Amino acid sequence: MSDTAVLEKKVVAKPVVSEKAPAIVAVMDQQPSTAIRAESPLYHAELDKLTVQRSTSGGVVFRELPLLGHLTLRGSQQNSSFMKGCAEVFGAPLPTKPLTTMNLGDFSVRWVSPDEWLVILPIEQTFEVERALRGLIEGHFQIVNVSGGQTIFELSGPQAINVLKKSAPLDFHLSEFPVGKVANTKFAKSTAQIYRTGTECWELVVRRSFSDYLWLWIQDASYEYGLVIKK
Repeated sequence: MSDTAVLEKKVVAKPVVSEKAPAIVAVMDQQPSTAIRAESPLYHAELDKLTVQRSTSGGVVFRELPLLGHLTLRGSQQNSSFMKGCAEVFGAPLPTKPLTTMNLGDFSVRWVSPDEWLVILPIEQTFEVERALRGLIEGHFQIVNVSGGQTIFELSGPQAINVLKKSAPLDFHLSEFPVGKVANTKFAKSTAQIYRTGTECWELVVRRSFSDYLWLWIQDASYEYGLVIKK
């Protein structure tokens, strides 16, 4: 028997799986008890003390938005169950235009790629939202709670844009990066998702493991403008 015939035989011999077989997914509430003290990635920096010690005027204002819920959501826009289920849970459709966001109350849904979104929400609601999505959506999709692996830095002030220009290879002019735009990019020697929330205000989603390094980077990059730290 030729090698081709053997290969064809193996392909035909693939097992048949019923499309009606229910998907079995272990869903776990990853939110710890309130009895357990939660610490943000910059807990050791004691930003509350620096808020008092540092200058109250400067061109760059830094604030950490700690301990929020972060859910990565993946699914096809051609899957009507996925799109409808997300719209029902979030109260509005997923943003499908590249580099855009959808904000509704405490929820922020940010476009990452044609089949991926990052959802920012109160951390105590992450399990409830995940369970609601899984109860509504059929077909192939993915929900991952990455809350413990990320944090958000907020940069604001008239000189914040210059700190960004030092750090990332993007055009941050308002005409090219309007309010509401979001983009994943290289930041310093790490990465960040940058979201413009106002004319002079930005949110940076950064990995927990790089948060200390990026905090030091931002301090250095802001030195000539004056850095104000907010709690």
